[in-house]
Amino acid sequence: MKNQAVYFKGHLSGETKNKKMDKSGNSPFSVIMRKEVADIVHSWRFVVLLLLMVLTFFGAMYGSLSNISSAVNDAREHHTHLYMYLKLLTTTDGTLPPFHVFISFLGPLLGICLGFDAMNAEQNNGTLIRLMAQPIYRDNVLLAKFTSSLLVIGALFLSLALLMMGGGLLITGVRMEAQEFLRIIFFVLISTIYVAFWIALSMLLSIKFRQTAASALTAIGIWMFFTIFYPMVVNLIVKAFMPDPAFLSTAQVISYNHIIIMLRGLSPGQTYSDGVITLLMPSVRSLGPLSMQQMAGAIPSPLSLRESLMVVWPQVTGLVAATLFCFALSYYLFMRKEVRT
Repeated sequence: MKNQAVYFKGHLSGETKNKKMDKSGNSPFSVIMRKEVADIVHSWRFVVLLLLMVLTFFGAMYGSLSNISSAVNDAREHHTHLYMYLKLLTTTDGTLPPFHVFISFLGPLLGICLGFDAMNAEQNNGTLIRLMAQPIYRDNVLLAKFTSSLLVIGALFLSLALLMMGGGLLITGVRMEAQEFLRIIFFVLISTIYVAFWIALSMLLSIKFRQTAASALTAIGIWMFFTIFYPMVVNLIVKAFMPDPAFLSTAQVISYNHIIIMLRGLSPGQTYSDGVITLLMPSVRSLGPLSMQQMAGAIPSPLSLRESLMVVWPQVTGLVAATLFCFALSYYLFMRKEVRT
């Protein structure tokens, strides 16, 4: 990051009478956030990941558009609701996965890229102590860095979603329903929260570790564990402790399935995938097994937006809670950190 203390000289006076507003009416928080947004947008690592994300988006859209006619015919044959714009985000021809699968894979890298050197790079370059010498509160620095990264990610995902809507409207001419629009907006919101968790985690590691390489490698190691090794660990635990299903009753099988789903839900990627699949596919009525008593009388129709949000509410609150926990721990460590050494 560039020297923020130099940037502050033009915005904040050296007086300590008023730490909330400078002479031009800008608060220190807004000044730091604008500076961080400018640094992120002009950094090469963000540009590279942005190009990678845009390329995967266009690749997923190409796969969806080439297969959209069969999806439309299938909906007409089964007399189900079309939801064409949601199918653009979920339909694939088998060559490339849907866009939300790309986000579950690339989103953590984007978050780690934005947060792994948020604080330790400032300290190693000697700019953090100069920044703290300015008439600003210490927590404003941490909050502004997190908010600026979140603002950039939210703008990126929202731009891609609006681009998909506009492209779909120009190519197909099909009018978008209000429910489709709201579901896509909630998809953008959950995707932003998912990346926010990785930003908060990488910022926590940047405060804990003095070296940027240590924080980056630790964050990538955590991402690899949850992406590659955690499903293997869950499978090993299930095989080791679960009895033979042939000797279990239906209630016991459902109970064990709930335990397996709960263990898999501890992975942020699995939590994100469960949430967005339920939102983008209204036909998904539950994320777990249903008993015959629960299925009795159920009408095989798509869920309303409110009902889908009720299904994904645990996933959303889980991601928000994990993000707030990482940020609160970062706040605690940063408040107690000695920045003069």
